[in-house]
Amino acid sequence: MAFRNKAAVILKKKPDILVVPECEQLEKLIFPKGTKKPNDALWFGNNPHKGLGIFSYNGYTLRMLDNHNPALQTIIPIEVTGAAFNFTLLAIWAYNPTDPDGQYVEQVWKALHHYNKLLSNKMMVLAGDFNSNTIWDRKYRQGNHSHVVEWLEAKNIYSAYHIHHKQIQGKEKHSTFYLYRHKDKPYHIDYCFVSKKLADRLQSVEIGRHHYWKQYSDHVPVITTFNEAIV
Repeated sequence: MAFRNKAAVILKKKPDILVVPECEQLEKLIFPKGTKKPNDALWFGNNPHKGLGIFSYNGYTLRMLDNHNPALQTIIPIEVTGAAFNFTLLAIWAYNPTDPDGQYVEQVWKALHHYNKLLSNKMMVLAGDFNSNTIWDRKYRQGNHSHVVEWLEAKNIYSAYHIHHKQIQGKEKHSTFYLYRHKDKPYHIDYCFVSKKLADRLQSVEIGRHHYWKQYSDHVPVITTFNEAIV
């Protein structure tokens, strides 16, 4: 929320691409003087105060793909073009309270089916707030978090965090969300999944620390960095 007042903080990390769930619409994004402006920006959602924002910097540009499914309100296929390398981004905020099939991970499961052909791209990233974790799997419910992970791995797409930190789904050492910003209510629900070609170029995956980021959000950033030498 109120990303305009927080942008300068995350921009200290010098991002190329930002995926910002719960972001106000672009018309409300009047950044303070001195805050670096993005090269490109996209926004999607029904609530002008709380949608999905995607921002590019350092010469990267964004274009929503024509196969966007409006029913998946805040899961957006985007062509990212830049000087270092180009890739396809599925920007994700898994939240749709009007869908009777389920408002969280069920949205991601539907997106994997609708955008299945995109998942074959050799330069593919799925990033954002999935609002899910294996610990909440419903045993007899199709499309739980484990099913999402299995579907992606079958496409040679892997969680950058779990590869880099050698973690097991559902047993993560680091949390990305703290309910009510309370340190004793931690969960790992934000992810960056990448195709094998990008996974082979992983440089680092940093998870923000609660004691610093709690003043800005109940989430902490997941910062994934790649070597630029993509061939």
